Amino acid sequence: MAKRVIISGGGTGGHIFPAIAIANALKKIDPETEILFVGANGRMEMEKVPAAGYKIIGLDIQGFQRGSILKNVLLPFKLLRSVVKAIEILKDFKPDVAVGVGGYASGPLLYAASQMKVPYLIQEQNSFAGITNKWLGKKASLICVAFEGMDKFFPKEKIIVTGNPIRKEVVEIENKRSAAAEFFSISAIKKTILLTGGSLGAGTLNKSILAGLDKIIAADVQLIWQTGKYYYKSVTELLGGEQHANIKVLEFLHRMDFAYAACDLVISRAGAGTIAELCAVKKPVILVPSPNVAEDHQTKNALALVEKEAAILVGDDVAELELLDIALQLIENKNKCRELAENIGKMELPDADKIIAEEVLKLAK
Repeated sequence: MAKRVIISGGGTGGHIFPAIAIANALKKIDPETEILFVGANGRMEMEKVPAAGYKIIGLDIQGFQRGSILKNVLLPFKLLRSVVKAIEILKDFKPDVAVGVGGYASGPLLYAASQMKVPYLIQEQNSFAGITNKWLGKKASLICVAFEGMDKFFPKEKIIVTGNPIRKEVVEIENKRSAAAEFFSISAIKKTILLTGGSLGAGTLNKSILAGLDKIIAADVQLIWQTGKYYYKSVTELLGGEQHANIKVLEFLHRMDFAYAACDLVISRAGAGTIAELCAVKKPVILVPSPNVAEDHQTKNALALVEKEAAILVGDDVAELELLDIALQLIENKNKCRELAENIGKMELPDADKIIAEEVLKLAK
C-alpha cells in the first residue's frame, strides 16, 4: 500500500528547495508514495511547489513581525485558525508521516500532527535551532540536522546528522568553466568573484560592491553580481549607461551551476541551503551573515565553518568598508584559497535528500 507523506514549511528558497529535494527522493525510492505539501498563503512555496509537480495547500499564517506590534495583533488568531485547518488537512489526507522543514507553516502542521499521533520528522537546516523547532523537537520521532553539536537544542537520541538536501543540478560544475565563461560573456582565464544575495538580494552586499567597484576594475578582476529582485533596478540606474566588460550585473542567476563554475571566490549570505551548496562546489567563500533573521542564526551557521577554517566571516556592519578589500586580497592569495576550498569540501554531506527520504519511509512503516 502506498505511503502517504505530508511535507510542511517554506517561506524562502532555503526551506523550499530541501523540501522538494526530499519529495523527489521519496518518489525515486518508491514512485507510489503520495505527497502533499502544506505552505503559507502568499509565500514563495505556493508557486514553487506546484512548479515542481506537487500539490500544496496554504495556511493563513505569518511570522512574528519584529518591527511592528500592531501587525502582530492578529497573530494568535491566525495561529489558532492554522492549527484547526492543519487538523482538517491531516484528517482528510491521513498521512503515515509528516515532515517539517521550517518556515511559518511547519509549526501549526507539526503541532497538529503531535495532537493526532501522526509521527513526524524535523529537518533542521541551521546550526542554531529556533524556538518553534526546539519545542516541536520534544515530540518528534526524528530530527535530521546538518551541523554537529545540535544536542544542545534537541534530545540526543533523536538526532541524525544527514546534511541539508541541495539542488544537485546547481553543484555539478566539473569541466564547465569554459561554457560558463561563454554564458556570462567573460574571460575563462581572469580571476572572478561571484556575489550572490539570494533570489531577493541583500542590500549590504550590493552597497559594498557599489562602494568599491573602482577597486575591482583596477584589479582587473571579473565580477558576476547577482543583485536580487529588490535591488536590480536601483543598482542598474546607479551604474548608468555602459558597464565595464569585467562586471556582469544580473537580477537572478538562472544557471547557478555556471555561476559556481565560472568563479574563483564566492561572496554570499550564510543561509543553511547556500552553505550546503558551497560545501559541494568546494570554492573559497566569504560569508556576510544577514542580521535580519530569527535569533541571528546565519552568524551561527557562518561560525560553524569559520571554526573549521572553511570560510571567512565579514560582519554585516563593517561590510561596506571592509568586504571588497578582504575579497581582493584573498583572491590573490592562492594558498589561502586552496586551504579554504579543501576545508569547506571536507564539510560536505552528500546524499542528504536520499538519507532523509529513507528515514521518512522507515517512520511511515
